[in-house]
Amino acid sequence: MLGISVPASTSNLGCGFDAFGLALNLRNEFLVEEWESFRVYIEGEGEHLPRDENNLFIKAYLKACQRLRVEAKPLKVVQKNRVPTARGLGSSATAIIGGITACEIIHGKSMSHQEKLRIALSLEPHPDNLTPALVGGFVISLLDEDKVIYTKLDFPEDIKLVVAVPDFELSTHEARKVLKQTVSLSDAVGNVQRASLMIASLCQKRYELLKEAVKDRLHQPHRAKLIPGFYRVLKRAYEEGALAVFLSGAGPSIASFSTENFESIGKAMVKAFEEEGVSARYLVLDVSNEGTKVYQSFDS
Repeated sequence: MLGISVPASTSNLGCGFDAFGLALNLRNEFLVEEWESFRVYIEGEGEHLPRDENNLFIKAYLKACQRLRVEAKPLKVVQKNRVPTARGLGSSATAIIGGITACEIIHGKSMSHQEKLRIALSLEPHPDNLTPALVGGFVISLLDEDKVIYTKLDFPEDIKLVVAVPDFELSTHEARKVLKQTVSLSDAVGNVQRASLMIASLCQKRYELLKEAVKDRLHQPHRAKLIPGFYRVLKRAYEEGALAVFLSGAGPSIASFSTENFESIGKAMVKAFEEEGVSARYLVLDVSNEGTKVYQSFDS
């Protein structure tokens, strides 16, 4: 069987709305082989996901076949999902990039990253999770018409992410509906300033600046209303020594940067959610510099 491994990702990082993405060492695995009909078997997270052609992995595979003008082959796919679904950790991006990669390998086609991203954007119209899922690491990306322009930067190895994952889903579509379509000049300038400060802080390891750099005016104040205890969780994480705390992607997960006290930060964030009547768990994750990987699997 063909094995495809795609990393989770967190995006925005507060101030870098629709620009910053960070691949994480939490991965979804997709085991693929040709079959009589499309069949999807799901292990782990997302047991409610479709198990036929409506599955996002299959949709991405079919979309890639259409773009490459090759005849699609029915597939059996075993999804070993470790990335929580609809929690702001890029689970959809793993399926999309995984399905496109399956098409490339099964049909013997070679695609550039740009070609893969162009197909992926037809299923998820923003690149901040798609790009790190494909190439790994800390990625800054933008969309220019249908072209993704991106670059990777080194991310400090001593920073881990502590992510509090509440026990409810929030779709990106719903989280985008609460955003304003126009913003004030002062809010736009504020985010440009802080996004620039974040890049400098990480490159220079000026970690004391991250708490200010991570502050956002474009999306978090609006999405906070959808997440019980949002500001309580931020406060508790900072009290335990977090360097920066922010909404992971569109949420509802909340992530923090830290170089120490990982367990105490995670427990404090979970407790803050529980005080709002929301059960939660936490993950301690490293950044993954590797993007999508392909291997031969002997699992059946």
